[in-house]
Amino acid sequence: MTTAPRSNATPAQVTMTLSAIAATAATPRPSGETLQEQTQRARLGITAQLNNAALATRSTWQLRWLALSPDNANLVYLAWNSDGSNQIAVAVRGTIDNPTDMMEDLDVGTVVPFSAGGSANVAVSAGAMDAFTQVVTARGITAASGEQAPDGGAGWSDALVPAGGTLPEVLAALLGYVPTTPQPTVFVTGHSLGGSIATTLASYLQAQTWPTNKPKFALVTFAAPTAGLKSFADNVDARPWSLHERWVNAYDVVPRAWSDLSTAKSWYPAPGPTANEEVKILLSEIDLLRKGNVYVQPNANSPKTVNADYSMYDKDLVNETTADYLGQVAFQHANATYLTLLGAPVVPPGPVVTRVSPTAGQGGTLVTITGSGFSKDSVVDFGPIPCTDFSIDTSGTQIKATAPEGHGIADVRVTTMLGTSPAVPLGRFAYDGGPAPVVVSAVSPRGGKAGDQITLTGSGFASGAAVRIKDTALTSVTVVSPTQITAKVPLRRPEWPKTVDVTVTVGVATSPTGPADEFTYAG
Repeated sequence: MTTAPRSNATPAQVTMTLSAIAATAATPRPSGETLQEQTQRARLGITAQLNNAALATRSTWQLRWLALSPDNANLVYLAWNSDGSNQIAVAVRGTIDNPTDMMEDLDVGTVVPFSAGGSANVAVSAGAMDAFTQVVTARGITAASGEQAPDGGAGWSDALVPAGGTLPEVLAALLGYVPTTPQPTVFVTGHSLGGSIATTLASYLQAQTWPTNKPKFALVTFAAPTAGLKSFADNVDARPWSLHERWVNAYDVVPRAWSDLSTAKSWYPAPGPTANEEVKILLSEIDLLRKGNVYVQPNANSPKTVNADYSMYDKDLVNETTADYLGQVAFQHANATYLTLLGAPVVPPGPVVTRVSPTAGQGGTLVTITGSGFSKDSVVDFGPIPCTDFSIDTSGTQIKATAPEGHGIADVRVTTMLGTSPAVPLGRFAYDGGPAPVVVSAVSPRGGKAGDQITLTGSGFASGAAVRIKDTALTSVTVVSPTQITAKVPLRRPEWPKTVDVTVTVGVATSPTGPADEFTYAG
């Protein structure tokens, strides 16, 4: 068994933290940046996260190399532990909102040989093979010049291959440079798609001949979908790992792809959300993508399972709706959820925009951006247009920005070295004198009976606004302000589900639906 790092954190806590850090700066800046610019931003962000002594990695891990694939589908980085354990980590980034990632996740209808692992009779999905190929051939950048070498001297970067080296080249050079005692251990790890890639990558690396300082290999994955057939799983399980752990959240759908998706049709236990018929059909359609191929997980009979009692769930996503079910799926799969379940500190997230004010105007309008995680390196974009005039409050929760010239409706997003804020309904800015985007961000109370008064919170509300459930208008509608409406709940029709969306229409614009606008009838 591999010795736990000297920080007393468990191998699972450390490797899950390393896996979560791999997602740093995953999303390109909306107004555009070159691959080199994004790679450098990721390097700065990952270095900052590794230097965070509050995390399970305890600031003893040093970034040595990282690579981003040309289409931003995959990122892999290599780090060395300076705590005397002589550990090396190869961490692979999981799924992000990228078309190539999605195809890699879903391209399971075709299987191909995986001879890179040392056997000609092993089969993996075409998607897993494509992802492995991108990672193992990606050319990256080494650590910043002048960072300390393992022997205490300088010139670490010069001791490695030049910038542009591949992972196998850099790992070979690093093994020739780190101490020989204790024997180096290479941890290969990843979350989600990163975990699936890690199984192929670790098998490949272990099958190589390392001319100097031969290492031990450990494979630790989290939330990984299945990469291959039984032949691949058997090949992985038969290898002499110093540590082999596959961690799964019992109520995470992703690691059940592609061997056990049907189980998720009976989820989630009380208090929910229960899968409705639309969700069950969706799961069946996704499962059909494997075209009869029988996928098997490595360590299939002995996964490390957490959350078996469903004690950890998003309490705002429990209604029997497709939106709540998919939202709960995302929560159960998240890096932060896995870290919490493992008892490890959560990796600080990137910036988050919660709202902008005003939500409509012209170029030159002063806009207040409210959120969290704003830092001195923040940049602001209005859709694809960079904002050049803004100031950041020292609290890190507010930015005053002068809207650049633009048209249409723009998502206002903030980018730092840790990442880019996701687009949110209340973070949209309408140009050209158009009305503010109509959004329902909350319903209070969230449940009750016909005749009850509810209060809607959001944006873009105006005189004459119509409030509806399905095609039925609510009565006693009062537009209190551009951000608040009161109305009375209509009788529930027999064909309606218990939980319904409440929408607001102003002119021709109707608010989008989602978990925030849901109302549940009692009884």
